[in-house]
Amino acid sequence: MKIATWNINGVKARIDTALAWLKEAEPDVACFQEIKSIDEGFPRERFEELGYHVETHGQKGFNGVALLSKTPFVEVSPRLPGDDADEQARYLEGVISAPCGEVRVASLYLPNGNPIDTPKFPYKLAWMERLERRARALLAEEEIFVLAGDYNVIPEPEDARNPDGWVNDALFQPESRQAFRALKNLGLTDALRACHDGGDRYTFWDYQAGAWQKNNGIRIDHLLLSPQAADRLKACEVDSNVRGWEKPSDHVPVWIDLDVE
Repeated sequence: MKIATWNINGVKARIDTALAWLKEAEPDVACFQEIKSIDEGFPRERFEELGYHVETHGQKGFNGVALLSKTPFVEVSPRLPGDDADEQARYLEGVISAPCGEVRVASLYLPNGNPIDTPKFPYKLAWMERLERRARALLAEEEIFVLAGDYNVIPEPEDARNPDGWVNDALFQPESRQAFRALKNLGLTDALRACHDGGDRYTFWDYQAGAWQKNNGIRIDHLLLSPQAADRLKACEVDSNVRGWEKPSDHVPVWIDLDVE
């Protein structure tokens, strides 16, 4: 089962790119972030024409997440538990059936947190605490699950071409990185690091200052796997070439292959 995550930075602006990549990559499950669309405005028919079942948790103008699956969803749950007052559309969980049993996949768009001297940074950290609690609950069920998305966290210096340029950014603050480590320390596996050592594998290049041309990238899009999913991990890759396509997102897809037989 090929499961991919991609912050597409606006589904309507990126529809042709998204469809072209889906046709080429053929993921079984795709997790989109920052769709920037309400549920009713999401162009689901275009994706359904490719054979995908579509679920969205949208919001007008910004945020928003989606799940696409070649297999019908058994269960779908929007919103990250833990704060009923949080109206931002950043989390969507879906369960699909596989030969080995059910597989749970979450598409998440973690808050950016900038500027760090505003309420946006405490909101980011509080959201990460909620995600940790959700991960603990899922781990207790001993399920095959994948938490996939734009985490807006640079875990280690090797995950940035120029780490010194990010020291004042919420993505690289000690608190953000510690919260990401706390997630992994629950027993989750960073899929890309499990398959590849070393740096120079990035998932985001800013539109400014020729970042793509200079390969001045960072790795902030991650797939964290439960032990039951990690045991089935066969591969994890970054489709970095998509950043060079016409009208690209500033992020690129990352995907894993799980043996679900």
